[in-house]
Amino acid sequence: MSKDEKRPPFHYVGEIGSLDWKVPGEVETALDWAYDQARDGLLGLYEKGKRQQWNATERVDWRQDLHPENPMQIGDHTVPIFGSPIWEKLDPKKKVELRWHLQTWQISQFLHGEQGALICASKIVQLVPYLDAKLYAATQVFDEARHVEVYGRLLREKFAMAYPITAPLKSLLENVFHDPRWDFTYLGMQVLIEGLALAAFQRIRNQSFNKLAATINAYVMQDEARHVAFGRLALKEYYPQISEAERAEREEFLVDACWLMRERLVPNDVWDAVGLPKKQCMEIADQSQLMREFRAVLFRRVVPTIKYIGLWGPKIQAAFDKMGVLAYADLDVDKMLAEDEHIARNFLQMRFQPGAGQKRPDAAPAGKRPQGPVQGTDSLPDIPPLTGEPPTR
Repeated sequence: MSKDEKRPPFHYVGEIGSLDWKVPGEVETALDWAYDQARDGLLGLYEKGKRQQWNATERVDWRQDLHPENPMQIGDHTVPIFGSPIWEKLDPKKKVELRWHLQTWQISQFLHGEQGALICASKIVQLVPYLDAKLYAATQVFDEARHVEVYGRLLREKFAMAYPITAPLKSLLENVFHDPRWDFTYLGMQVLIEGLALAAFQRIRNQSFNKLAATINAYVMQDEARHVAFGRLALKEYYPQISEAERAEREEFLVDACWLMRERLVPNDVWDAVGLPKKQCMEIADQSQLMREFRAVLFRRVVPTIKYIGLWGPKIQAAFDKMGVLAYADLDVDKMLAEDEHIARNFLQMRFQPGAGQKRPDAAPAGKRPQGPVQGTDSLPDIPPLTGEPPTR
């Protein structure tokens, strides 16, 4: 889309079907009269949740726009077919169209996941038997509403289109919605979906040179860091109390869900939409070394969290080993979450003030990783190393 082209009205790409989705089920309601038994860790998160609320209308500068040729100004190495014969044959106009659709597809999945998180957080308020957890979950409900607001507005006003939810994400959300047990809601949303989302958000925050897109993801990540910490605290205390059969059931759920979610970030709907051979593009993407590396990096927060909460049986470890992500088990998640908060507080100064581009928030010591061009096209991958190093200016 050139600067002179008029942005089309907002529309869905492909078949959306019904504009509503109703999931039947029964949910128990739990109240807690023990007003004097709150846990310090959860109360601390509740206080932090209150302090860190923000107004998306005011904190985000919506006067900014996306780039006409590469909306979020992210390197073309993130295109799943980058470097293939199909990619090389595309003319500049077709490459622009493909960038717009791929990035729209990704933000659309963020939006659908955030609405799922909104439902899950409200479900936790109703289900969880502990008052301190209800208090924190109430702050998360508002966080998730804000995330639906910002990603919805980004799609409506800036991308002017959206993609339907993918089948794997919809299936996982349906499983989480259906299950009446409060810890399954935590496990599916706080640990798995939020953990994977943080890795995807981080990729845009760290690699995008578009101020609007990068800023939104940095601010959302600050909230998500609290959400993952909430799940870790609550489940760490609960899982030592369950039986071996109950533990095995939860580990089975995690293994199936992790394999399912590995397929979530495959934009198969895009190939048809832009007129490319779908089967060939799917094969190229599936065999791409960059895609395999990105799928692995997605789990760098999920794996150590699952180990931390105590669901670390042989079946879980074997599945992560097969996925090539078992080495993430000993990463310091607390350090990564603290890093997310620090970057969000200082993001504009670290990324977009004069001289900030010399070292991005995720930058390693000089010579360790390549720097990308300002326009973010045809740059080399910038995959975080297997550490939770603190940000450097």
